[in-house]
Formats: sequence, structure tokens, C-alpha cells
Amino acid sequence: MIAVERDIARKAIALAVAVGAYGVSFGVLCGQGGLSVLQAAGFSAVVFAGSSQLAAVGVLAAGGSVASAVLSGLLLNLRTLGFGLAVSPVLGGSLPSRLLASQLMIDESAGLALAEEDPDRSRQAYWAGGVAVFVLWNVATLLGVTLAGAVGDHLETIGLDAAFPAAFLALLAPRLSEASGRIAALLGALIAVSLIPFVRPGIPVVAAAAGAVTVLVAERLRRP
Repeated sequence: MIAVERDIARKAIALAVAVGAYGVSFGVLCGQGGLSVLQAAGFSAVVFAGSSQLAAVGVLAAGGSVASAVLSGLLLNLRTLGFGLAVSPVLGGSLPSRLLASQLMIDESAGLALAEEDPDRSRQAYWAGGVAVFVLWNVATLLGVTLAGAVGDHLETIGLDAAFPAAFLALLAPRLSEASGRIAALLGALIAVSLIPFVRPGIPVVAAAAGAVTVLVAERLRRP
């Protein structure tokens, strides 16, 4: 059991509450996309990757294929490889511990960990952030998918139709702090917009993600 200092716990909980709010939108989108409560809950518990989950279920809701949905999520999640390399030195532990830690490898847990200079505090921040976000994201998913049944066809009336893209953009926004992130986002948007009139739903998202990831990988390789 890792003891967590109070200030780190406060940061983790505050971040988890903010991210969890988007989980409600994800849950509603799951319900509107035809996923059952069990499927939506399993999606968040097993995959646990906010923006990638929103992208995948958005493809399904738009009529895209399962293959397109999975591929779009996988491409967006490639960024976690870099997070893993960055935080690996401070996590340590046995193989089972590291495998469990990998399930919590998200932007928020990695960000909290990398913000700390002391290795012990960095380890605390990673686990505190990962666990807090995991719990609230999954609770929010259940709330959202349950709400979807009550909402029915009134998404536009209460504004939840706008909440889905807003949640997706809010989860992606922190990645635009660097020039490479902004270039990747612009390239992805151009690819998606240019393909929408000509291909089936889901394919523009996959192509956009592939283009954006290509820019980010090239930037990583260019760095010394």
C-alpha cells in the first residue's frame, strides 16, 4: 500500500473530478450508440483511455465499423508509449505491480508524476492520479449510460449532443501545449474534413489519427 501525501491526494482528486465529468458524456454516448450498461462499464474498466474511448464510440455511433472504431482508439493511444518510457524509472516494483501500473497509464497520472521532482512523490502522484481518475471515470460512465435511457431522443433539447464533442476536445486540449501537438491536430483535422464526403463513417477519424500520430512520432525521433 502506497502512502500518499495530502497535497498530492488533493491534486489527484481535483483532477479526477474534472475528468470524471466527461465520463458522463461518454456513458451517454455509449447508450445512444447501442452499447449495454455492461458493455459500457467493461469498456471503461478494461480500456480506460478517455479520448480514445470517446473516439471509438463516436465512430460506432456514426455508423462506422468495429474495426474502424478499434483502430482509431489504438492510434490515439500510441502516445502512452512515450508516457511509459518517461515514468518507468520512478515506478519500479515487481512485474505484477508494473502490469497493474500500466492499466493506469493515462495523461493525467503521467502528468502528475512528471510534475514531481522527488522520485517518491512522483510515484505517489502516479498511483493517486491513476486510481482516482479510474474510479470516477468508471462511476461517471455508469451514470451516463443509465442517463442515456432516460434521456431517449431529447439529447438536443438538453444540450448533451454538444457535450460529446466538447468532452472529446477538452480531453485533447492539454496535448496542444507544444507546437508539434498543434501541427498534429491541424493535420488530423484537414485529413478528416477532406475525407468526410467520400468515405464511410469512421474512416476519417482513423485517417486523421494516423496522420496526427505520424507527426508526433517524427517529432519524437527528431529530438536528441
